[in-house]
Amino acid sequence: MLKFLFGLVLAALWLLPSVTFAQSRNVWIDGDHGRLSAVIQTPNGQNSYPLVVICHGFTANKNQPMLMKLADYLEAAGIASIRFDFNGHGESEGRFQDMTVPNEIEDVKHVIEYARDMRGVTSISVVGHSQGGVVTSMVAGQLGSEEIKSIALMAPAAVLRDDAIRGLLFGNQYDAINLAEYYDFDIGRGNLRLGKNYVLTAQNLPIYETAENYDGPVFIVHGLIDTVVPYTYALRYQEIYHGGAELELLEGFDHSFTQNDAVPARLVADYFISQLK
Repeated sequence: MLKFLFGLVLAALWLLPSVTFAQSRNVWIDGDHGRLSAVIQTPNGQNSYPLVVICHGFTANKNQPMLMKLADYLEAAGIASIRFDFNGHGESEGRFQDMTVPNEIEDVKHVIEYARDMRGVTSISVVGHSQGGVVTSMVAGQLGSEEIKSIALMAPAAVLRDDAIRGLLFGNQYDAINLAEYYDFDIGRGNLRLGKNYVLTAQNLPIYETAENYDGPVFIVHGLIDTVVPYTYALRYQEIYHGGAELELLEGFDHSFTQNDAVPARLVADYFISQLK
């Protein structure tokens, strides 16, 4: 009897061709400071599709729930994605101590190059959260709209330059003029060792000056009670984009959108769907 019922279930599934499932595979991509651990998610039953590169923030990783939700929303709409760990983060190679925004920019370029060589990819867009948002904006400014179809910035942390000049990291103060080789901090995720080069490069980082060179479609989402990166930095981003940028300010949301991370994920997915489908 059980075998008979199991056969009926298999037959029913066979007769439902409209039911599709995400196809995910783990890959390694050569980055700026070693190999990058990445997950490629593609829509089932499609030979071609647009693709979105998903960039996490400072000390985070590719399996942040908000980013996984975003990948799922995109897949359901027929859009592929690559989410990956930056060097020194998650499962990727390299030391966190050696991580800088410039080498994260190079990481993204390597991922974009990898995506460009994938069969079936019709266009490449990029989204980033927090520091990943800064990296996204700068990569787009460097590569231009001919290579990057559209971008989305989630609470982009352009404050990182000002914080590096002030010697401030998540409320921890340090001497930003007489720099040590590294600094040890505890920001609630265990001991964090920040290298001297991170601070030096951040202090002179041309964030807005680079980002404004991008003339493609831009979407920005930011929480109004973000105390890590005030929403005024998102307003500044909106001002620099000469073609304009869509901005969504979320009442009652913090930097990581912990109140309901499905909301920004859905907003970003809907934006890409409107641009890419």
